[in-house]
Amino acid sequence: MAEDDLLSEMLDAWRDDIESVPFPQFGELLIPRQQTRSRCTPGPSAARVTNATRRTDA
Repeated sequence: MAEDDLLSEMLDAWRDDIESVPFPQFGELLIPRQQTRSRCTPGPSAARVTNATRRTDA
């Protein structure tokens, strides 16, 4: 029983410690602007990509 009391006291102390720290409050959420890359225009040497998984026997 003494071990149960000790564990209960430790749990209570842990809860008090956790609850003593205030939860962070954000006045405004700032999301940094994402970088964009310029669109690549395919030249005459660009390889044509096909869908190799398409079934043709339907």
